Amino acid sequence: MTIAPFTSLICPLDSAPLSRTHTGWCCPQGHSFDVSRQGHVNLLPVQNKRSRDPGDSKPMIAARRRFLDAGHYQGIAEAVSRRVLAHGAAHEALAVLDAGCGEGYYLRELARSASARRLSMLGLDISKWAVQAAAGRDRRMQWVVGSNAALPVPDQSLDVVLCMFGFPTPAEFARVLKPGGLLLEVEAGPDHLRELREIIYPTLKAPREARQAPEAGFEIDTVDSVRHARTLDSHEQILDLLVMTPHLYRASAEGRAKAEALGHLDITVEAQLISSLRL
Repeated sequence: MTIAPFTSLICPLDSAPLSRTHTGWCCPQGHSFDVSRQGHVNLLPVQNKRSRDPGDSKPMIAARRRFLDAGHYQGIAEAVSRRVLAHGAAHEALAVLDAGCGEGYYLRELARSASARRLSMLGLDISKWAVQAAAGRDRRMQWVVGSNAALPVPDQSLDVVLCMFGFPTPAEFARVLKPGGLLLEVEAGPDHLRELREIIYPTLKAPREARQAPEAGFEIDTVDSVRHARTLDSHEQILDLLVMTPHLYRASAEGRAKAEALGHLDITVEAQLISSLRL
């Protein structure tokens, strides 16, 4: 197994190739980007931010880290790793981007499962707190603060793009993937966290219809489902689940209070894995 950072980055200001210097990254036009103490680089220009501190907050990242470290989404991570490592020939190296990497859980689990496969890996998130947390735990990958709307990656340079419960940008994913490259999108299934949602919402929305057609530039290869039950056996784990999801902000005050008062909750984890190939 060889795990290395994906280093073919482009300047977010002019799309020129970036070169590594001893303090950061620089393009031929002189735009420079410092590498942080944790080892990540911020390639999100101020003019591309929609808010002062975009993406998940520091408390959301901390809650998600504790929740994922407890193994509650381990089944999803294992299914994702199997699908990625089955792509292409076993002797071929894979360049992998997690677009919306959060605190890096799924890339770390992929690296752990890689066996003899060679991987060059890039984790990108719009949240500086997420990328800072990811870089602090594993420096084998390249970690970047950036946006899915303008990925700082050259055309046709990636074999795999992951979009885990995130914000897909199909045109950008098609641009950066090689022909035949894999786009693996993971979405919440109809019953995902249903037990929590029944507590915090007066009524549940009808499930979204299953995707019928591929995104432009792609063909759907497989659609798989992961489903298992988990038990949250402490007040703290239930709070972490609530804080790490958008449900915290969508729920009513009454619904949040009900969830926060619990000390035990059985939940359903259900995800759909949609594998598409770049045409």
